[in-house]
Amino acid sequence: MLKPVAAIAALAMIAACGGSGADESTPPAATATPAATVTPAPAPVAAAPVEPGVEFASLPAPYNTADYARGKRTFKLCQSCHLTAEGSGNLVGPNLHGLFGREVGSLEGFAYSDALEDADFIWEPHHLDEWLTNPRAYLPGNRMSFAGVRKPEDRLGLIAYLMLETGYTPVSGDAPAGDAPQP
Repeated sequence: MLKPVAAIAALAMIAACGGSGADESTPPAATATPAATVTPAPAPVAAAPVEPGVEFASLPAPYNTADYARGKRTFKLCQSCHLTAEGSGNLVGPNLHGLFGREVGSLEGFAYSDALEDADFIWEPHHLDEWLTNPRAYLPGNRMSFAGVRKPEDRLGLIAYLMLETGYTPVSGDAPAGDAPQP
């Protein structure tokens, strides 16, 4: 009794899986839609050196040679504490719009540490490079809990990105190209 039940079950499975018992060597009807062809993804290619983009062309050297994508990507380390849009307010850190050319610790409405309030310099690209290397060592006593940006090319890209995003205009005290950080 089990053999006929097993045979019927096997036939039902074959029919359910598309087996019709018809000659499967017959070509499909002309009205059938051809199957979509899948094009394999190209093999990954090593990234070529990035050419300086037009984004930074107006910036002073060496920032005019920075990588915009690298700067934008590196800013992700900063965006949880800082905003760059004019008038967008402060977060844990001060808004960075208008940073370049501004006296350190002077943004109205932000409570700076004593170390920053007592410091006496104007934010310029070369100061920001030193600050970003290691904020705690550059200005001991500040409250910025950030280890720093270790790679020079990341700092270069980040500073150039900030120059664009924060309304940078050259100031007379900018460091000469020879004193600016090199990638």
